[in-house]
Amino acid sequence: MALSDLLYPDNPKRRQELIHLHQELLDCMSTNFRATNELAGVLNEHLGCTITHIQMRESSTVKENCDIIIQAMSEIQRQVQKIDSDLKEKLEPVLYQKLYDIKEPELEKIAIAHKVFSIVLGEATSTAEMVAIKLLGSSLMTLTVSKLVSLLVQIGASVLGGISITVLGLGIEMILHAILGAVERNQLLTAVRSYEKHLAEFKAASEKYQRAISEVTSSVRQQVQ
Repeated sequence: MALSDLLYPDNPKRRQELIHLHQELLDCMSTNFRATNELAGVLNEHLGCTITHIQMRESSTVKENCDIIIQAMSEIQRQVQKIDSDLKEKLEPVLYQKLYDIKEPELEKIAIAHKVFSIVLGEATSTAEMVAIKLLGSSLMTLTVSKLVSLLVQIGASVLGGISITVLGLGIEMILHAILGAVERNQLLTAVRSYEKHLAEFKAASEKYQRAISEVTSSVRQQVQ
């Protein structure tokens, strides 16, 4: 038993908490990578975008992987905003406003978009129009992505940011060294509390993000059947 464990008997328990929370964080990030790639694939296939797929880098830190997701999300936002700008420029103001009216039936919105999509996207399909309307008319590109990006920035800037995502394979002592540089009760408590706070918010925001993407991709699958 380490000397620090004799001085602080609850340290072994805190260590295990830290390992579990770290794995939860990585699992959540991995799911966000997959969801982002799924959305990018839909945009590339149906809206003519050229968004590069991303993957977690095992040799990089939590912050560096957060930055990869943020960059991909920012590119998705940019592409969708460009389509929005084109629609706003080519549609009459009243028709453009209807695209964002939650009371307006989705089929009506698609019909409105159809008026200019052949100009905006070239030979646009009904699937492309539906994808664009779902993205423009939902909170995915505004509230959902913005919230997730904000949390990724916070995680990257926190005590968690400098930890390598492969640290789990290095053993308990190496994890503690990477996170704390020393094994003391107050530091362990600080690290655990940091993980718990960020992870709770991150998981909730991630679930909303993934549900929003699933709604889009499910509609695409139904459309092409």
